[in-house]
Amino acid sequence: MSDERTASVIKGIIRKVGLECAAQGQTLSETLVAFMVRAVVLDPRNEFIIHEILTEKDVQDLIQLCVTRLLDTTNPSLSTIKMQVYFDMNYANQAELLREQQRILEGKLAPVVRDITDHCPRVQEEIVYQNIVSYALLSSGLGSPTDIEAVREVTAALQSVFPQTEVTAFISLSKKDKEKQLKDLAMLVTGIRLYNKECRKGGRSIDDLPAILNEAIPSATQTVDEGLNTCHMLAHKYTALLESMQEDPHRYMQLSSFKLKEALFNVRQYEAFLCILLSDAITSAQEVETLSVQFTATMMQLKNTVQDKISIDSKEVFPLFLELSKLWTSFQDEMLLLSFLTSMTSNLQQFFEIQSQLFPEEVLTSLLEGVTVKSDEERIRETMGTRVNVSDFKNQEWLFPETIDNFDQLIIQYHSFCAHAIGVKGLTLPGNPAIGILKHKAKYYVFSSKEAAYSFAQDPDKFIQLNVEKAKEYAELIQLLELHHQFEYLFPHAQARIADKCLMKPTAKCDSSTQTDTHILPSTIVRSYEWNEWELRRKAIKLANLRRKLTHAMQTDLSHRRRENFTQVYLPKDAGTQTKRDNSSNVPRPQIFLKGLRGQSSPTTHMVKVDLTRAVDET
Repeated sequence: MSDERTASVIKGIIRKVGLECAAQGQTLSETLVAFMVRAVVLDPRNEFIIHEILTEKDVQDLIQLCVTRLLDTTNPSLSTIKMQVYFDMNYANQAELLREQQRILEGKLAPVVRDITDHCPRVQEEIVYQNIVSYALLSSGLGSPTDIEAVREVTAALQSVFPQTEVTAFISLSKKDKEKQLKDLAMLVTGIRLYNKECRKGGRSIDDLPAILNEAIPSATQTVDEGLNTCHMLAHKYTALLESMQEDPHRYMQLSSFKLKEALFNVRQYEAFLCILLSDAITSAQEVETLSVQFTATMMQLKNTVQDKISIDSKEVFPLFLELSKLWTSFQDEMLLLSFLTSMTSNLQQFFEIQSQLFPEEVLTSLLEGVTVKSDEERIRETMGTRVNVSDFKNQEWLFPETIDNFDQLIIQYHSFCAHAIGVKGLTLPGNPAIGILKHKAKYYVFSSKEAAYSFAQDPDKFIQLNVEKAKEYAELIQLLELHHQFEYLFPHAQARIADKCLMKPTAKCDSSTQTDTHILPSTIVRSYEWNEWELRRKAIKLANLRRKLTHAMQTDLSHRRRENFTQVYLPKDAGTQTKRDNSSNVPRPQIFLKGLRGQSSPTTHMVKVDLTRAVDET
């Protein structure tokens, strides 16, 4: 089945599944539907053969299975997949978020910038000045153009650095120079307004961003922490129940109707996303603390520079105003990031609510009677004393802190879960790096116990394939365990972009050497360069003396014919032509001699010309 035909069939199925779900009151994104279609095809329990042509009956069965799974709102697996699709489509790191925000801001300011830089000579200078005021106000984000007080503050600040009389000179600039000066003016105006606010001379429309951030970030961090604590508690309980099912057949019959594995995977995925958001929040808090210190120091330096002086050199204060503006822009960026993180945390909550619906507190408490619940930390502490004996493995490489510098920073496979427990037990147990990290085919694996490590190391490829088969049954594991490289055709391209991040490689401790060409670039040595000051002085004196030197020459009637003369001629050259037969010719060389040019003892000069050139027929 050709790739084009396969893609066409899949698109048709996705469209039909989406329409069927919409007809039953569920409007789903195309990305979610596409993920579910491929997940159903991958699941070996559905008995679809991927590389064979689907019959009409297969297509109908596939559509029905996808619709059933997409409409089953009681299945934690569906909530997990929705959560993954939402996070993948909406999450962006700080750099991407700020780039998008900058692009939106530039789009909003583009009409104003065009009105200023594409100024027509017929337009009055006053209108251009008003547009510059509007640009300075809009680009700073410190007030609205409808706020009369804010407009007055911007106008006053602009007049102090750019009087209206300078508009004529501004208009004569090139478009590029206008845009640059426009940005500089806007930043200066922002810095002046921030200084005036600090001096209580205006700025009532400017929010105190440092204070707001110092209050909001801990609150957001606390919300994420509370969500993580709930995740940890539920994950520990679900893991204990699943382990009890495997140990006791009676409990297996009792709990088999509950979708404990799907619920565990849902909790673990929610936990992973919250950890990402928490890391961003902590980074933001550290950045805000640094910015606050810099802002306070710059403001203090500006106050000390200005004080009560009537006139101040612009070279002293303008850089400080620009620095204040840059720092305030960074505060605004952190506000944007905090708003984004808060929104993401709130929206992810909806995909976690199914836990309370499936397992209310009283139901979970009754199921846990007689079951020992261990936390991830307790499991790791129990195995801290155990360690793999490297001598037991001849063809396997194990990493330990004494052999690897960045031991704690390696990217571990399966999101640092035990590589053995996933395929064998279907559990996401935390791996303990202290047991040892197995390096297999340039990838790194950790384990929850020494026994699991030994079992996995006997045949790593076998257990890796078991994990892949487990991910086919539970499609949400592809994202959770970061198996993108093995299911590239299943997940969206944005997830593939995340998967393509380079793994951190260990720093090997070994001796190495390298050799490069001596001179790989053309020489740039200036041979005439002289570093010695006295040598330069000597050359300068020599050149100065030469300016006073003259060269004199004289010639008389008696001597002008006695001087030596030189002439340059073109010597005869051998020439050849090619005909039906070989032949050659040569012009005779002229030989003419003049005698008596230097004169004799008599006052009259007698010159004799002798022509000794050979005849043509003699050559």
